[in-house]
Amino acid sequence: MSDIIMLAGGLALLLVGGELLVRGSVAVAERAGMSPLLIGLTLVGFGTSAPELVTSVQASLAGSPGIAIGNIVGSNISNIFLILGLAAVVSPIVVASAALARDGMIVVATAIAFTAVGHFWQLDRAVGAAALVLLVTYLVYAWRQESRPREVAVEGHTSAYERGEAFEELHDGPLKSQPAAKRLAQRLGALMPVLMALAGLALVVGGGKLLVDGAVGMARAFGISETVIGLTIVAVGTSAPELVTSLVAAVRGHSAVALGNVLGSNIYNTLGIGGATALMAPTGMPAEVVRFDNYVMVAASVLLIVLARSGFRINRMEGALLVACYAGYLWALWPK
Repeated sequence: MSDIIMLAGGLALLLVGGELLVRGSVAVAERAGMSPLLIGLTLVGFGTSAPELVTSVQASLAGSPGIAIGNIVGSNISNIFLILGLAAVVSPIVVASAALARDGMIVVATAIAFTAVGHFWQLDRAVGAAALVLLVTYLVYAWRQESRPREVAVEGHTSAYERGEAFEELHDGPLKSQPAAKRLAQRLGALMPVLMALAGLALVVGGGKLLVDGAVGMARAFGISETVIGLTIVAVGTSAPELVTSLVAAVRGHSAVALGNVLGSNIYNTLGIGGATALMAPTGMPAEVVRFDNYVMVAASVLLIVLARSGFRINRMEGALLVACYAGYLWALWPK
């Protein structure tokens, strides 16, 4: 029971800490004069990935590659099957063809590359550095694209941009435009955002440690492999921000934001979290992930492209199909 409490407490701290970290960092950046576009592409993108990042790095450092890698792969799978599926059930998703061809193919390509690394290499520092360089390259491209309104109107927003939009969608607009937040900032001055960001960082680090310890203890107590725990409970738990933001966007009829949020999250997970984990705590991939789960991740990415290209719309029936695929995946994964 104590392991379950640790795991649940760790998740709670990660989610609260991630929220504080993003809000504080955004407020500091706004005071420093950073453009909203750059804030959305960088601070919001990395900040909302903080729970997955801290969890995977700490798990790898603790010698639990099943949780570290399972968190990355499982998050990508649940993002497409569960989160996007639920969002489409709530509100059919209209797809921009050019944006799908660009960001959707990046998601497929990074999933295939991650799978190839598992077969022929390992997540060492060279792979980590290469992944992070690719992520920075993508963000520079996204910034250049979003800085040209004419190209955006023709090709659609990048998923990195839509991820920032999803965060703002959840909070009814940018942090600075919220009356309550604005009044609080005026009372406490410039120090408040810094303290908020530091507190968020501390909670994320502490929550990650609790989550990893609880997940390892739970796996041992119930005789379930750490990899399965990482692919399911940990992955879905750390993906909770994406679930909430995508559902809120879908409820409000902004389904394109929900799709961009999922695509952006998968790109950040594979290149950012995978790259940072490999750079800071090199590790090998568990054999079961290499043999099965990586291929499920690739299949989910390809299925997303197929469904999205059929009329450039993901309807409720197709959303239900995605959710059913996730249920089938859990059935195949969980010990009988």
